[in-house]
Amino acid sequence: MRIGFNPQKDKKLHPSDFFHQVLVPVYIPNQEGYFKGNFSILKLCLDSLFRTSHKRTYFTVVNNGSCDEVRTYLDHLFQNEIIHEVVHTTNIGKLNAILKGLTGNQFTLITIADADVLFVNNWQEETYAVFEAFPKTGSVSPCPNSKLLKYYTTNIFFEKLISESLRFRNVKNPKAMQSFADSIGNPRLFNKHHLKKYLTVSNNHVHAVVGAGHFVGTYRSDVFKKLRHSYSVFKLGGESESDLLDKPVSFQGYWRLSTEENYAYHMGNTLEDWMSKHVEDLKVNNFVYDKVPQLSKVKSNAFMNWFKIKVFSKILFRKSIWKLFLRYKGLTKSEAKEY
Repeated sequence: MRIGFNPQKDKKLHPSDFFHQVLVPVYIPNQEGYFKGNFSILKLCLDSLFRTSHKRTYFTVVNNGSCDEVRTYLDHLFQNEIIHEVVHTTNIGKLNAILKGLTGNQFTLITIADADVLFVNNWQEETYAVFEAFPKTGSVSPCPNSKLLKYYTTNIFFEKLISESLRFRNVKNPKAMQSFADSIGNPRLFNKHHLKKYLTVSNNHVHAVVGAGHFVGTYRSDVFKKLRHSYSVFKLGGESESDLLDKPVSFQGYWRLSTEENYAYHMGNTLEDWMSKHVEDLKVNNFVYDKVPQLSKVKSNAFMNWFKIKVFSKILFRKSIWKLFLRYKGLTKSEAKEY
């Protein structure tokens, strides 16, 4: 039987100082074969994250059925108050692990990153600059990819079709973009035109690249409040990542953008010498933000969102029309042909 009164009953939680959550799902079942170098990669990922993130960042790691060595390491980080939250599960799949990490908290911004991301100094500051410069921003990747300009981005094209603010600009860091292609085992992912120019949207002196990948990205928390899916049948792949991380942004009327400069690297599963050196050279971010980035409320019409993504895209992406559009936005005839 119960005796007495629980002293925690009806007590409200204290307001949190954190406004930005970083969520990292981890699956390293062993340290053999494909997973041989993943534990070392994970350590570099988290070390780069801790060094480059400001003091109002809340770190969540979801252990999705990893081996005992990884579990012990994550528990050590939690016990030493280096990470704020660690969730241990069996292998429930990457997307279900992400869904676990999204619940029970309330933040303005949420970054979801694979466990093989190497963060670079100023990734948060530059991400916030994009959110504040473009009121309709729903997600921002710190790793620009010129080939993603057609991936759930037609709402941007519809709204900025004749605007001078939507133009091709020179790629700031083609070496970093090629590094991403190499890291996924596809060195020919980008042709010479992709490495030279990318499509950007501009607001005064702030430029953002149209399109975003999902191996690392920062989202308005509002994006996840209206999810149609609360469970994925896939452990990895399928339509799971698109359904959770890509479609909800566009179908709620938000824009998917990337920073103009590169502020994160994809390491893959093989440790290379440059990775450790890069982390060692990172400056520790001791900055404390006095204010939360101001995100504008976006009014959205479900029918128009559907029309822009499903109907307008079929018109714009017709081969002949698309080439004309690319030339209108700044590519030469030969560039548009091969872009």
